[in-house]
Amino acid sequence: MKKILFPTDFSDVATNAFIHALEFAKIMNAEIVLLHTFELPVYDNQFFPENYNVLFDSLQLTQFDMFKKEIPKLQAISEERNLNHIKMSHRLMDGTLLFNIKKAIEEENIDFIVMGTSGATGWEAFFLGTNTGNVLTAVDVPVLSVPSDSKFKKIEIIGFTTRYRAKDKKALKDVLKIAKKTKAKVKCLYVKTNDSDVSTATIKEWEEEFAGEPVLFSIIPSDDVQDTILDFVLFKDIDILAMITYKRNFFVELFKPSLTQKFSNRLGIPVLAMHE
Repeated sequence: MKKILFPTDFSDVATNAFIHALEFAKIMNAEIVLLHTFELPVYDNQFFPENYNVLFDSLQLTQFDMFKKEIPKLQAISEERNLNHIKMSHRLMDGTLLFNIKKAIEEENIDFIVMGTSGATGWEAFFLGTNTGNVLTAVDVPVLSVPSDSKFKKIEIIGFTTRYRAKDKKALKDVLKIAKKTKAKVKCLYVKTNDSDVSTATIKEWEEEFAGEPVLFSIIPSDDVQDTILDFVLFKDIDILAMITYKRNFFVELFKPSLTQKFSNRLGIPVLAMHE
């Protein structure tokens, strides 16, 4: 059985992502490890009276009480969606989010991370490295990031961008494993720019190797990679977009607010960031 790590601050954004985590767990025959982290203030007891220990104990207890209060809300969501059979365990950890995520991955043998992010600025933060963004480049498991306005729907089409590298082929095989579990199709996109160096022979080799798989290859000539991918997502009815993290610069450009609201509106789907 697979394990999905779901970091949450119990916000509306996280709660929306929890629904995706549940449904993804169903698809992958996985259990969910729910993680909530908090940071206690740093102090030196050499300069503070002993009653500060009481204060710290109180802060920890407050976090624990909040944790206990929020868990039943998530369990209720599981029951509403008839997914309460999915095993769910809980971890409340003191420390930074990234440190605790990495620790939980190691200790729990995590296979995937599912987490929420909000709006264009949230996407920018995620991929530029602030707050949850560090997760993308600091862990070696796939990360499914869910926009706050992304309502879960049955996964029927998974988009996958490629540059026809060997590492892309491995990632595509992993995406196909997910697709087969939900009987989805994979639409694979290669944006051929003027600088592209992929040979016709390589493309033909891929098409022959994956001939029996539920995947359709598209090659679109364009030097505007970002807009081409956005159009692909929109007009091909993509439900999840899978990309390898070597495209981090693409993510940075794609989600920064200066690219106007149309981008965040058009890409309101989960993105599965896969590692090289």
